[in-house]
Amino acid sequence: MQKIRILPENVASKIAAGEVVQRPESVVKELLENSIDAQATHITLIIKDAGKTLIQVIDDGIGMSAEDARLAFHRHSTSKISDVEDLERIQTLGFRGEALYSIASVSRVELKTKTEEEELGTQILIEGGKILEQNQIHCDKGTNISVKNLFFNVPARRNFLKSNATEFKHIFDTFQRISLSFTNIRFTFIDDEKLVFDLPPSSIEKRIQYFFGESFLDSLIPITFESDQIKIWGYIGAPHFAKKAKGQQFLFLNGRFVINKSVSHAVYRGYEHLIEKGEYPFYLIYLNIDPKHIDVNVHPSKLEVKFDDENLIYSSIYSAVKDALSTKDFTPQIELKELDDFTQTRFKNPVVEPNSFIAREIYGQPKKEFQTSVSPQIQTAKKSSGIDEDLNSAIDIVEKTKQIVNSFSFENKTEETESIVTRQVWQLHNKYILTPIKNGLMIIDQHIAHERILYEKAIESIENAIPFSQQLLFPQTIELSKPDFELVMELKDYLDKIGFDIRPFGKSAIIISGIPQDIKPGKEKEILLEILEMYREFALTNVTNEKDNLAKSFACKSAIKAGDPLTEKEMITLIDSLFATKIPYVCPHGRPVFIKLTIDELDRRFGRTVNKED
Repeated sequence: MQKIRILPENVASKIAAGEVVQRPESVVKELLENSIDAQATHITLIIKDAGKTLIQVIDDGIGMSAEDARLAFHRHSTSKISDVEDLERIQTLGFRGEALYSIASVSRVELKTKTEEEELGTQILIEGGKILEQNQIHCDKGTNISVKNLFFNVPARRNFLKSNATEFKHIFDTFQRISLSFTNIRFTFIDDEKLVFDLPPSSIEKRIQYFFGESFLDSLIPITFESDQIKIWGYIGAPHFAKKAKGQQFLFLNGRFVINKSVSHAVYRGYEHLIEKGEYPFYLIYLNIDPKHIDVNVHPSKLEVKFDDENLIYSSIYSAVKDALSTKDFTPQIELKELDDFTQTRFKNPVVEPNSFIAREIYGQPKKEFQTSVSPQIQTAKKSSGIDEDLNSAIDIVEKTKQIVNSFSFENKTEETESIVTRQVWQLHNKYILTPIKNGLMIIDQHIAHERILYEKAIESIENAIPFSQQLLFPQTIELSKPDFELVMELKDYLDKIGFDIRPFGKSAIIISGIPQDIKPGKEKEILLEILEMYREFALTNVTNEKDNLAKSFACKSAIKAGDPLTEKEMITLIDSLFATKIPYVCPHGRPVFIKLTIDELDRRFGRTVNKED
């Protein structure tokens, strides 16, 4: 019995479309590239519902005849190459002849197009890959193509699309990349009937300012390199503007945005010793090379590329970046400041349950001693307020800390010093906190510890809708990119619950009137943008719980950092706050918060034997 069969055309087309059309952004990319190849001088992108309902691209390019318009929707039909030799001299963005066929297979398409020579244009209606109508109509020169109800006939694929904010971010990134590459073209971007961008033809410097802000150019360093085989030019960012996440790295090969690990590594190596591991500098690099020395036919997306001389490209990029950086002085300027009120009060005095981990490990005290060691002033206050002692099992950590005997001190204590002593804590390299415990030494990562504290606090605030907010004396107006604005509006309810007081202002600006207590005033814009950036990172790793996702992002970006000096009181309070959490052992991402070094381990390291003291 025959088991192998040829798939029906409608099934094969949907399978093939899956490689080319992965999400609305894929359609946007293919249609914009077609318009550029058609020599358009003005391209308009219109989307609705983040491209799920409508993607429309209008251009003033050369247009198509009626015959060409119909052929364009056939598989492997293209005007850009004709034989295999053409693959070695590709000058256009498209060439595979798969895009329109794949798009039409999974959507409803309307095409209007007209050449300059023709009096009437052509209209074609397609649904699920089948041509329903073809008419002659009056229309402007160029091409107007509308893609509606993407994946209407592939519900499984449609169900896997992300939120509107996520899909919009992908579309925005593609629009930004193409706009930065072809600065000689006017681009207009309309989202849900709102104008996002109207970019006139301009210099690359002007385009950079459109997307990244007027002052962004001040942080950029021009690069240039030229040889017989290769030409490199563009901009790289100053080292101190490097970020912890990727997203502002642009490489254009003969006008095409591409991704190449070797080139990325060459750039990062050029920053050697100027940025920390895990940081990613901004770069906008244009690379021109003879098409016969490259292969862009690696994947249908045409994002990957191979070079016939990888070492030449690597060394050229490295030299260009290294030479550009060597012309600048990046010596840091040190500014000493007194501790402000925010730093002095970064942590509130927590309380601890007598039978908790901290009571056993840090203090080594039973419940009975906690109840009898509270100062007379506190006991009097409790009685005068009418609070029942039996109902108040928690104690004030700061009060208790003052009574801990400093057993690790090597000095002879007088009666005066013995009456007021504190638990010993040390900060190592402004990164780790060391404190003695009952059976040895505990080493705590200060950033991860604070991250755990803020994470549980954020979750509690979201679940109980009780935000801890501090109102700003002067509300801050912040202009956001369209993707950031959409994401803020999507997360606004959660942001409000953790302490932000945000309201929209205009098309893509917000006003911040209040911020969480754990954020220093003046840092609200920086912290908010970092939270959004990390939230997107979590979303890409399939973390779909918005509440947990936002709480983790807030905790990570708002926590004290490695390198932040802490006072003795802050370190003690941080430790006590940590062990008042539900899960003090790991951070929200699963990394250990602390390690313990026992006396037995120290004895073993120093070659001591049991019951031997020399």
